[in-house]
Amino acid sequence: MIHELAIGWAQVIVLLVAVQRIAETRLAKRNTQRLLAEGGVEHGAGHYPLFYALHGSWLLVLFLAVPPSAQPIWPLVALFVALQCGRIWVIASLGRFWTTRIISLPQAPLVRRGPYRWVRHPNYWVVTGEIAVLPLAFGAWWIAGVYTVLNAALLTYRIRMEEAALAPRRQGA
Repeated sequence: MIHELAIGWAQVIVLLVAVQRIAETRLAKRNTQRLLAEGGVEHGAGHYPLFYALHGSWLLVLFLAVPPSAQPIWPLVALFVALQCGRIWVIASLGRFWTTRIISLPQAPLVRRGPYRWVRHPNYWVVTGEIAVLPLAFGAWWIAGVYTVLNAALLTYRIRMEEAALAPRRQGA
C-alpha cells in the first residue's frame, strides 16, 4: 500500500541512502572513465541498466510503501549502518579500481587487501545484506523478499561475467 507523502524514519533513511548512492555513482563514473582511458575493458555492460532499475526501484518502493509511522527495529538499523561500513571498506580497499561496472584493467594486479583477503565479491555480500535488512528494519518483509530474489538473479549473472573477466588475471597471479 502506498501512503500519503509524509516523512518518517524510513523516508529519512532512504533519502540518506539515495544521497550516498548518488555520490558513489559519481565516484564510480570517474573511476570508470579513468580505467577505460588506461586500457580497461568493460564486460557485461548489457545488464548494467537492470541494476540501476533494481536499486532505484528498491529505494522508491521503500520510500513510498513503508508507512511514515513505521517504527524502526533499531538493531536492524544498526546492522544496516554496519553494512555501510562494509561498503566503505570495500570502496577504500579497491581505491581507484572501484566502479559499479565490470571494468578489467589487464595489466593491473588483483586487489588482495581489505575484505578481498578473505572473500571474493565482498561488495555483493554487502549489497545483498542491505537489500534485505533495510526493509526488514521497518517490517517490510515483502520488499525484502521480492528485492532479494531479484538481486540474486542479477548477481548470479553478474558474478559469472565478472569471474570470466578476471579469469586471465587470476591465472597470471
